[in-house]
Amino acid sequence: MRELAGKKARFFLAASLAALALRLLLVLRFPGVVDDSKFYADIAENWLHHGVYGITNSGVIVPTVSRLPGYPAFLAAIFAIFGTGNFRAVLLVQVLFDLGTCFLIADMARRLFSARAAQAAFLMAALCPFLANYAASVLTETLEIFFTALALDLLFGSLEICGADVDATGTHVRSNIQPNMLWLGCGLSVGATILLRPDGGILLAAIGGYLLWLLVLGLRARAQRNTGRSFVPRKIFWAAVLVAAGAITPLVPWTLRNLHTLHRFEPLAPRYATDSDEIAMPGFNRWVKTWIADYVSVQEIYWAVPGSDMDVTRLPRRAFDSEEQKTRTAELLADYNADHEMTLPLDARFAALAAERVHHAPIRYYIWLPALRILDMWLRPRTEMFPSDPRWWEFNDDGRWLAVSLSFGAINLFYVVICAAGLGRAHAIFGIGVLFLFLLLRSLFLGTLENPEPRYTLECFPAAIVLASALFHRDA
Repeated sequence: MRELAGKKARFFLAASLAALALRLLLVLRFPGVVDDSKFYADIAENWLHHGVYGITNSGVIVPTVSRLPGYPAFLAAIFAIFGTGNFRAVLLVQVLFDLGTCFLIADMARRLFSARAAQAAFLMAALCPFLANYAASVLTETLEIFFTALALDLLFGSLEICGADVDATGTHVRSNIQPNMLWLGCGLSVGATILLRPDGGILLAAIGGYLLWLLVLGLRARAQRNTGRSFVPRKIFWAAVLVAAGAITPLVPWTLRNLHTLHRFEPLAPRYATDSDEIAMPGFNRWVKTWIADYVSVQEIYWAVPGSDMDVTRLPRRAFDSEEQKTRTAELLADYNADHEMTLPLDARFAALAAERVHHAPIRYYIWLPALRILDMWLRPRTEMFPSDPRWWEFNDDGRWLAVSLSFGAINLFYVVICAAGLGRAHAIFGIGVLFLFLLLRSLFLGTLENPEPRYTLECFPAAIVLASALFHRDA
């Protein structure tokens, strides 16, 4: 990549300046400091100043397990250097990480395709408003995306070295190079994604699955003494071990801390990001999954609990299977709205209603709704960090923000379409399999969530942009 950047210095300089300008504009005009940002910052400040990884509850610092330590550690480091609560410094550092992501994406496109594809990938990443938007938000996404891109780039670099040509006698050529540090670096990068968000483990599953496939191919080639590109099975096996070790090792201190401080085995974080004194609301969550399909309902219903009213008129028609069920649902919401607390008996009533709905329409619950949630996360305009009306399709928003929503929707559709087209063009190219597997596994996982937030698909954008860059590759 260094050689390519040297040859195309003007291009990369101009594109980098455009990327920097876009991100600084968003940092200055639309800095994203939301409730989650303040929650992370509270943990970081308590950790930095009091040595306690915890949250402030009624003036008392209480140890927490609700969030993994990756992002609080990042915030604590920034606060230690630039001052506590300096979110502007956080965003500026994130801008640098996001620019690094652009170069990593370009390097992957160079490895898989060509210099021309690398330039296209860099430009698509540099000018992507969605990556830029979250670089200007105090949330985990920018770092998660960076380490995802770094892990994949190190994977491709390792495979370049590990790949060997097999001659007619079955002798592996160029197999004496052991890229152990690259494999370990790949694993540590995956570990960083997991420390930021537990769903970073999907990347480990994708890489592990791909290495398993390469191992099978290597064993078959050895048995059949095939010629062509192959891999030494022993190398692939140890590569998988190094990747797994690198991914798991960063979780060890966190797991030991939870055992020592909270007396519980928790290598990640609770499914619903709750502490031991909080109700996980499994019944309510399952009821939500029997009808939710879009981000609007997350804002209007899911995030309201506990603490705010749930408006029954905001529920879509698919939330009721009959008029009688609609009446019962309205009664449940009224009982909750009385004190805005989700008690165990009330949660059990939601669970009973959810079980009834799942029994009545299992295909809807297990197939159609997950598919709709996946589509919504991939195709929504991604204006959630702006003051745009999330119900943009009703066309009753302020004209300026309606235009932003429609423009972002068109841009997002463009990225999705060219990703699909690039996959179709490059499906037979070596290395594409891991990108496709990652997109598939992550999308399927996201379909199981009861909070379909568009930001959860942003971790897929490095892979999606690399696939899209295949359209700009020209065979020699």
